[in-house]
Amino acid sequence: MKSHLKLVAPFVVALAAAACSANGGSPSVPGMTGQSVARMHPARARVRKLWGPNVAQVCSDVPAGYVKCLALLRTDIAQSMNPATVAGLTPADFQSAYALPSSSKGTGQVVAVVDAYDNPRVASDLATYRSQFGLPAANFTKYNQNGETGDYPEGGVYNWALEIDLDVEMVSATCPNCTIYLIEANGFDKYDMETAEAEAVTLGAHIVSNSWGCPRSNKCLDSSYFDTPGVTYLAGGGDGGYGTIAPAALGSVVSVGGTMLVKSSGKRGWTETAWSSTGAGCASGIKRPSWQHDPDCKYRMANDVAADADPSTGAAEFDSYGYGGWFVVGGNSVSTPLLAGVFGLAGNAASQDGGKTFWEKPHEKAKDLYPITSGSDGTCSPKYFCADGTNEYGKYGGPTGWGTPHGIGAF
Repeated sequence: MKSHLKLVAPFVVALAAAACSANGGSPSVPGMTGQSVARMHPARARVRKLWGPNVAQVCSDVPAGYVKCLALLRTDIAQSMNPATVAGLTPADFQSAYALPSSSKGTGQVVAVVDAYDNPRVASDLATYRSQFGLPAANFTKYNQNGETGDYPEGGVYNWALEIDLDVEMVSATCPNCTIYLIEANGFDKYDMETAEAEAVTLGAHIVSNSWGCPRSNKCLDSSYFDTPGVTYLAGGGDGGYGTIAPAALGSVVSVGGTMLVKSSGKRGWTETAWSSTGAGCASGIKRPSWQHDPDCKYRMANDVAADADPSTGAAEFDSYGYGGWFVVGGNSVSTPLLAGVFGLAGNAASQDGGKTFWEKPHEKAKDLYPITSGSDGTCSPKYFCADGTNEYGKYGGPTGWGTPHGIGAF
């Protein structure tokens, strides 16, 4: 198993310096005042115009070289202990939209979720979510980054508790019969995250889901932690619009984009367009995989596939520890674990190689994917790097890759 010797002091110094420079001496990231740990309430979450006036990022910004989660919280929908008052999409919605055999597939498949810090109530929160939506009891185990069922990291730090609940609940939404492992890294520096990533494989995961990434960086992580043969890795393509991030930019990882998923009166019953804030594009400096045949990108092209991520059509989530109640959450922290569950339903993760399955014979698999033909995540050239429905090269577009699941045939 790969392992690291963590250097804590440089990280604390770098983070403190970044916080002070951002706010004239006041920490910009909760929980970094001396040795204290603070939770961040939705009212104090950072809101960016990029996502609209009623959406906030759950995890705070971090210095270069560190990772942050990709969950985005709807701030205009009040927290509630009654899920009937929350408008988020449910497991039944996702299973309907993507024509998934969720009730009959997935048994024996191990989906590992890698996150930072601890959510002490994740097991009970997951039980509440699954009970509310009529899903069977979870086959769920929580580990620390060394593979132990105890001695967990500190809890409630930087809002990762909500991200943790979201990840295991979204895997449950598409693959309720899958076995779910949660591996909690001690922190969100690359060394702890990579240690947890390796431990997921050691524990026997078939699929590893990563709802986080390094802002503005394709090379902040060691690619060797994301290329174990026989394991399918997924990572969110980012939530900052056009551009790529690691680990999604790595050729051995399924790069996941986001859509806006809306109920409609058409034959499918749903319509989808590209989410305007999903990351995507030509990942500069990352070697182009041999199976990728994009005509214009000489590096790794992302994304490969997509699912719902727009906070305006986000998922219902229950989190009793970090925030306290039911919420509507979006971001590629929704689409990534949803698709990890779809790989679990397909049951052939061991034969996958990053996004290869979607690039090898995309046209022959058209019936197994819903092509996304409209929407963009920015300005670029050529247009299909950041806009769907603009490329003559099959039905590919950077924001949503080859499309969204229509059953499990493409997985």
